[in-house]
Amino acid sequence: MAQSNIEWTEMTWNPTTGCDKISAGCKFCYAEIMSKRLQAMGLEKYKDNFEVRIHEDALDAPYTWKNSKVVFVNSMSDLFHKDIPLDFIKKVFKVMNNNPQHVFQVLTKRAERLLELHAELKWTHNIWMGVSVENEKVKDRIDFLRSTNAKVKFLSLEPLIGPLPNLNLENIDWVILGGESGHKPRPMNADWVIDIQEQCKKSDVAFFFKQWGGKNKKAAGRLLNGRTYDEMPEIELQRSV
Repeated sequence: MAQSNIEWTEMTWNPTTGCDKISAGCKFCYAEIMSKRLQAMGLEKYKDNFEVRIHEDALDAPYTWKNSKVVFVNSMSDLFHKDIPLDFIKKVFKVMNNNPQHVFQVLTKRAERLLELHAELKWTHNIWMGVSVENEKVKDRIDFLRSTNAKVKFLSLEPLIGPLPNLNLENIDWVILGGESGHKPRPMNADWVIDIQEQCKKSDVAFFFKQWGGKNKKAAGRLLNGRTYDEMPEIELQRSV
């Protein structure tokens, strides 16, 4: 596990690592860049850089955490990548099922496989399932997510690289939005952001504005309409006995 600087979570847990690019949002993948750094530092987990790998030894970690945590699962991978066997995905879900005192946030760009496998998985209240949607070309991911048995469903509109008008937010509980950062970030139009925030308000969907992004994301900040938006779904936890 690792404490996280990601604004909408507390920590990360990576039972799998590695991925490959499938859409425009992947162009400047932070996880790929970080993987190279960790490999250079000599971390065994990243000896194969960004090749998809499963880590059985990571499955025990959530059982050892004290106090309730909000956890981003696989910040360095995609649990529904085609190279991750269903049997291992089930093991990850079993760990999440067995630890109802924690919230586990799972995010994928592979919404088709998510829908294909969702009935094989046990969706307890503490598993929040999300899909990444960076522009209109991949809006169908929302429909795949909506058709799953996940109890809490969310969208990560980051990096937002195009407008998303007329979103269907039916049965969506949470929207995270953020601009791209890094050396060559693609611009995000303020009108896109305001439009999405208004759509969430009309649909009574929790809205979390993560960042404007840009080359200096700290300087750009995360104020929208003169305020921060840190809304989240109501967190339902069960204490372990």
